[in-house]
Amino acid sequence: MFGELVPIGGGDPIPMLKKRLRVGRREGCDIILNFGNVSSYHCLFEIENGYWFVRDLKSRNGIKIDGKKLLPGVRKRVDPNAKIAIAKHLFEVDYDPTANGAYGTPPQEEIVDDFMSKSLLERAGLKKSSKGK
Repeated sequence: MFGELVPIGGGDPIPMLKKRLRVGRREGCDIILNFGNVSSYHCLFEIENGYWFVRDLKSRNGIKIDGKKLLPGVRKRVDPNAKIAIAKHLFEVDYDPTANGAYGTPPQEEIVDDFMSKSLLERAGLKKSSKGK
Protein backbone atom coordinates (compact mmCIF):
# COMPACT_ATOMS: atom_id res chain seq x y z
CA MET A 1 0.00 0.00 0.00
CA PHE A 2 1.30 3.44 -1.00
CA GLY A 3 -0.97 5.55 1.21
CA GLU A 4 -4.62 6.29 1.91
CA LEU A 5 -7.28 8.83 1.05
CA VAL A 6 -8.90 9.53 4.42
CA PRO A 7 -12.38 11.10 4.12
CA ILE A 8 -12.66 14.27 6.18
CA GLY A 9 -15.88 14.19 8.13
CA GLY A 10 -16.06 10.42 8.48
CA GLY A 11 -15.92 7.26 6.45
CA ASP A 12 -13.48 4.45 5.83
CA PRO A 13 -10.01 5.27 4.46
CA ILE A 14 -9.48 4.35 0.81
CA PRO A 15 -6.22 2.43 0.29
CA MET A 16 -3.92 3.61 -2.50
CA LEU A 17 -2.78 0.18 -3.71
CA LYS A 18 -1.02 0.98 -7.00
CA LYS A 19 1.47 3.61 -8.19
CA ARG A 20 -1.05 4.91 -10.75
CA LEU A 21 -4.71 5.34 -9.79
CA ARG A 22 -7.57 6.67 -11.86
CA VAL A 23 -10.37 8.14 -9.74
CA GLY A 24 -13.92 8.66 -10.92
CA ARG A 25 -17.49 7.38 -11.03
CA ARG A 26 -16.98 4.66 -13.68
CA GLU A 27 -16.55 0.97 -12.86
CA GLY A 28 -13.21 0.93 -14.72
CA CYS A 29 -11.61 3.37 -12.25
CA ASP A 30 -9.16 2.20 -9.60
CA ILE A 31 -10.93 4.30 -6.96
CA ILE A 32 -14.68 4.65 -7.53
CA LEU A 33 -16.42 7.65 -5.97
CA ASN A 34 -20.08 7.07 -6.76
CA PHE A 35 -21.34 10.66 -6.44
CA GLY A 36 -23.21 12.65 -9.08
CA ASN A 37 -20.76 15.56 -8.97
CA VAL A 38 -17.70 13.31 -9.59
CA SER A 39 -16.85 12.91 -13.28
CA SER A 40 -16.67 9.50 -14.95
CA TYR A 41 -12.87 9.86 -15.06
CA HIS A 42 -12.13 12.69 -12.62
CA CYS A 43 -8.41 12.62 -11.84
CA LEU A 44 -5.24 10.56 -11.99
CA PHE A 45 -2.86 9.96 -9.08
CA GLU A 46 0.72 8.88 -9.86
CA ILE A 47 3.79 8.32 -7.70
CA GLU A 48 7.04 9.93 -8.76
CA ASN A 49 10.14 9.73 -6.58
CA GLY A 50 8.00 8.60 -3.62
CA TYR A 51 5.53 11.50 -3.83
CA TRP A 52 1.95 11.45 -5.07
CA PHE A 53 1.04 13.78 -7.94
CA VAL A 54 -2.49 14.45 -9.20
CA ARG A 55 -3.77 15.56 -12.59
CA ASP A 56 -7.34 16.69 -13.32
CA LEU A 57 -8.71 14.65 -16.25
CA LYS A 58 -10.86 17.55 -17.51
CA SER A 59 -13.44 16.93 -14.80
CA ARG A 60 -16.54 19.06 -14.56
CA ASN A 61 -16.20 20.00 -10.85
CA GLY A 62 -12.42 20.07 -10.52
CA ILE A 63 -9.76 19.36 -7.92
CA LYS A 64 -8.50 21.55 -5.08
CA ILE A 65 -5.33 20.91 -3.09
CA ASP A 66 -5.24 22.66 0.29
CA GLY A 67 -8.00 24.98 -0.96
CA LYS A 68 -6.27 25.96 -4.24
CA LYS A 69 -7.86 24.96 -7.55
CA LEU A 70 -5.80 22.74 -9.82
CA LEU A 71 -5.77 24.11 -13.37
CA PRO A 72 -6.25 21.77 -16.32
CA GLY A 73 -2.94 20.88 -17.96
CA VAL A 74 -1.03 21.03 -14.66
CA ARG A 75 0.17 18.08 -12.65
CA LYS A 76 0.68 18.96 -8.98
CA ARG A 77 2.51 17.27 -6.15
CA VAL A 78 0.31 16.26 -3.24
CA ASP A 79 2.37 16.43 -0.07
CA PRO A 80 1.70 14.11 2.88
CA ASN A 81 -1.36 15.14 4.91
CA ALA A 82 -2.52 17.58 2.20
CA LYS A 83 -6.25 18.14 1.93
CA ILE A 84 -7.62 17.33 -1.51
CA ALA A 85 -11.14 18.06 -2.73
CA ILE A 86 -12.37 15.82 -5.54
CA ALA A 87 -15.44 17.70 -6.72
CA LYS A 88 -16.66 18.75 -3.23
CA HIS A 89 -15.56 15.54 -1.46
CA LEU A 90 -12.70 16.30 0.92
CA PHE A 91 -9.91 13.86 1.77
CA GLU A 92 -6.58 13.94 3.56
CA VAL A 93 -3.80 12.19 1.64
CA ASP A 94 -1.97 10.07 4.21
CA TYR A 95 1.37 8.60 3.08
CA ASP A 96 5.09 8.48 3.80
CA PRO A 97 7.32 9.45 0.84
CA THR A 98 10.35 7.62 2.24
CA ALA A 99 8.35 4.38 2.46
CA ASN A 100 7.44 4.93 -1.21
CA GLY A 101 11.13 5.26 -2.20
CA ALA A 102 11.63 9.04 -2.05
CA TYR A 103 15.14 10.40 -2.51
CA GLY A 104 14.83 14.17 -2.36
CA THR A 105 11.77 16.22 -3.19
CA PRO A 106 10.49 16.47 -6.79
CA PRO A 107 9.30 19.81 -8.19
CA GLN A 108 5.89 21.01 -7.02
CA GLU A 109 4.20 21.21 -10.41
CA GLU A 110 4.74 20.57 -14.08
CA ILE A 111 3.23 22.81 -16.71
CA VAL A 112 2.12 20.44 -19.45
CA ASP A 113 1.01 23.12 -21.83
CA ASP A 114 2.50 26.60 -22.06
CA PHE A 115 -0.63 28.21 -20.68
CA MET A 116 0.38 31.81 -21.25
CA SER A 117 1.51 31.32 -24.88
CA LYS A 118 -2.11 31.48 -26.12
CA SER A 119 -4.66 34.24 -25.90
CA LEU A 120 -7.77 33.73 -23.78
CA LEU A 121 -9.85 33.35 -26.96
CA GLU A 122 -7.46 30.67 -28.29
CA ARG A 123 -7.56 28.75 -25.00
CA ALA A 124 -11.37 28.84 -25.10
CA GLY A 125 -11.33 27.52 -28.68
CA LEU A 126 -12.98 30.67 -30.05
CA LYS A 127 -10.04 31.83 -32.17
CA LYS A 128 -7.45 29.95 -34.21
CA SER A 129 -3.82 30.20 -33.18
CA SER A 130 -1.85 32.94 -34.94
CA LYS A 131 1.26 30.69 -34.93
CA GLY A 132 2.24 29.10 -38.21
CA LYS A 133 0.52 31.71 -40.44
